[in-house]
Amino acid sequence: MLTLANTSFGHVVLNEPVALANTSYRAAFRVGHGCGGSPTTAIRVTLPAGFQGAKPMPHAGWALVVREEKLARPYKSHGKEVTQDVVEVTWTAKTRDDALPDAFYDEFVLRGQLPDVAGPMWFKVLQSCDKGHKDWSDVPASGTSTQGLKAPAALLEILPSGPANGHHH
Repeated sequence: MLTLANTSFGHVVLNEPVALANTSYRAAFRVGHGCGGSPTTAIRVTLPAGFQGAKPMPHAGWALVVREEKLARPYKSHGKEVTQDVVEVTWTAKTRDDALPDAFYDEFVLRGQLPDVAGPMWFKVLQSCDKGHKDWSDVPASGTSTQGLKAPAALLEILPSGPANGHHH
């Protein structure tokens, strides 16, 4: 897994690409470069089905917008039924000076609850730049290999967790 993370540094990837099922997860999306030398001005993350209760971390100099939708399958959290949840998080640079220069990298962070089922979870990320954009949304037809994909989505490998693991904050 470490090899995958290192070889895909040019893509938008998760800082921690492996986590246990049915736990709280801190998703740090690492942006390694701009678009063809142009600074990054926005990052939009589309959350996969099963990622629940997303709470994004504000980023200094960037506006934060959260989009919620009614859920096809409601779930229970802390004894309450949740029928609407976050499906998309967008960070946008407030000014040109706040944009992420191509020569630097940064991380955009959110947290949420992982499903109790192991398997791959793909986060699609749209990186907008001063000039152009990069849509990191390619997902393999099967499996988890991103080899041959020009713009792979960020992969989280969810591993089975034992009965002692559960909902943690």
